Amino acid sequence: MIVPEIKAFEQELVAIRHHLHAHPELAFEEHQTSAFVAEKLEEWGYEVTRGIGGTGVIGTLRKGNDPRAIGLRADMDALPITEETGLDYASRNPGKMHACGHDGHTTMLLGAARHLAQSDSFRGTVHLIFQPAEECISGAKRMVEEGLFERFPCDAIFAMHNMPNVPFGQFLFKSGAIMAASDGAKIVMRGRGGHAATPHLTADPIVAGAGLVMALQTIISRNRDPHDAVVMTVGTFHAGTVGNVIPDHATLTVDIRTFNAETRRFIEKRIKELARAQAESYGVTAEIDYRNSYPVTVNSPAETEFARQVALQYAGSDRVVTVERPYPYAEDFAYMLEAVPGTYFMMGIGDGAKLHTPQYNFNDDALVPGASFWVRLVEEYFRNPPA
Repeated sequence: MIVPEIKAFEQELVAIRHHLHAHPELAFEEHQTSAFVAEKLEEWGYEVTRGIGGTGVIGTLRKGNDPRAIGLRADMDALPITEETGLDYASRNPGKMHACGHDGHTTMLLGAARHLAQSDSFRGTVHLIFQPAEECISGAKRMVEEGLFERFPCDAIFAMHNMPNVPFGQFLFKSGAIMAASDGAKIVMRGRGGHAATPHLTADPIVAGAGLVMALQTIISRNRDPHDAVVMTVGTFHAGTVGNVIPDHATLTVDIRTFNAETRRFIEKRIKELARAQAESYGVTAEIDYRNSYPVTVNSPAETEFARQVALQYAGSDRVVTVERPYPYAEDFAYMLEAVPGTYFMMGIGDGAKLHTPQYNFNDDALVPGASFWVRLVEEYFRNPPA
């Protein structure tokens, strides 16, 4: 699978990745990162568009007269985590860290960009999409809303994510839903505070909130088919300041993961119903702020099978795995897949710290294989596109 010409500039890719790792930027703050990416693309002869989705960058390369176009996406943002790797290229920005490997994703796509610009191995248009704000805020949604695919039409779009503790060089594919929808609810139970010695003169929001925590679990255990997976977590419960005072309100936040649109709608409806009913039963009121975040990430069958066949051809059957069940994580590439057929897949990078931890570090050995796969996928797309 390795493209020899990419292998030849491997150390330059490592240097790029280390530079990005040392200068992480949070969502919609990727000004230095996007400028760095844009300058590299311009140096290699790409038509570069900046500012879509705030700090997004599009690099366009056209060769020949083939009207087809393919999109490849990499995310650029970091996380608000203090790094604990001890690396000599560790984050120089306190409280910010590339703890999800977006520095690696960006570097792999840059490696592919350099080779594609210098090669003569395809005819068509390639749009390289360097996206801001994948973590929690959704730069993908903003890019789509700002006309990404109207300005840069794509017949198909692809994205890759690294997976630590998956065998090195292994590719994971799944048609249909591969990542969960992610939603959140902030529920404020408002009661009537007072002295802990006279609870009968109050309407205790803590007791009401505790009852709601237990009631929410019955949505999964008693309202849904056991085969219809849902993950619901009450992540915070804040109330009061001292033990001998009953507060006037309690605030809960809930994280919800679902895997299809119907279930997503049902869970939202049921949470709102239960919160109001529980509140009324305890003599308090419920204020509910329910926020839909990322939709289910749904891969198109044809594009998924196409990418899988490319992996089989260039990586071998022992390094290609079909995932049976979707992951409970969320991914804002879902918004791009709602607009254009495509697929989101993973590449194993071997043993290491987990994603979103202070000890995580992208494996530099994966840069050349990842960039090479992108090149092979582009070449095969214009040679034999998905049916």
